[in-house]
Amino acid sequence: MKSALITGITGMDGSHIADMLLEKGYTINGLARRTATPNNWRIAHIEDKINVIDGDMTDFGSLILALDEAQPDIIFNMAAQSFVPTSFKNKRMTMETNAIGVANLLDAIKKVCPNARMIQASTSEIFGKVLESPQTEKTPPYPRSPYGISKLAAFWLTVNAREADDLHCSNSICFNHEGPRRGKEFVTRKISLGVARIAAGEQDVLTLGNLDALRDWGYAPDYCRAMLMMLEQDKPDDYVVATGKMHSVGDFCSKAFAAVGMFDWEKYVKTDPLYYRPAEVQQLCGDASKARDMLHWEPEVSFEDLVTLMVREDVKRVESGNVLG
Repeated sequence: MKSALITGITGMDGSHIADMLLEKGYTINGLARRTATPNNWRIAHIEDKINVIDGDMTDFGSLILALDEAQPDIIFNMAAQSFVPTSFKNKRMTMETNAIGVANLLDAIKKVCPNARMIQASTSEIFGKVLESPQTEKTPPYPRSPYGISKLAAFWLTVNAREADDLHCSNSICFNHEGPRRGKEFVTRKISLGVARIAAGEQDVLTLGNLDALRDWGYAPDYCRAMLMMLEQDKPDDYVVATGKMHSVGDFCSKAFAAVGMFDWEKYVKTDPLYYRPAEVQQLCGDASKARDMLHWEPEVSFEDLVTLMVREDVKRVESGNVLG
């Protein structure tokens, strides 16, 4: 039986990848940083089927021990400080986790399991102030946040490990992807949960930042499926994973309120400069032609269906009194 190690297994992408690999018969090992308050709600349904290993991306020794225990054939690095606003407030922690952590992991792989195949979760935030649109694997980067900068460093560390150390490691340059497992601090889940609470009479107003920001939004399991397909390739490479369609934050709000039969969404939404980024990323739109041609990958869930799915799930959570995330 083949073995997998998923760092950040308690996160949205990590949990979806674990689900998919269990269906394929893998032994699943997940690296998770121990915290005072456990945050395992995304993997609660599979905890008895996986092996969770305590570890930290900034602790090289713990990565060596985790790889030695898991002896993985494949590795997904989903661990990150991924909340952009936090990256402005805590630059050092963001860089240590997202960049130094990847350097640690790559060195540990080289030492313990050099034949393993690895996926590094990259991000469209490396393009930031876009220099061309849509963005491809060859678009020059221009990150606009410490998060984007840290992930760009991780991207090039991964490329360098591939070229210098002959490791089978690929970058999945994922554009915004969402789903019901998204954390409450992210704008899409803030919207879906806010809509559910407003519909239930528990909240009056939804306060957001820039409603005009444009993003290329897809469904998280679709993007995780693309990552699995990357590992099946004989040669490692880098791939943009995106839908190629942009929608504004305002569009997301409109679809979200419509999902509960409320079509006058502007009555319930206000903006606050507090939620604007210090350096805004105004638009991101990916060209996934390479993934379509090389991996034969296509997104299956539309923007409209994604928004509706998230809202309906949060409506159920609000009704049950068990709001996760």
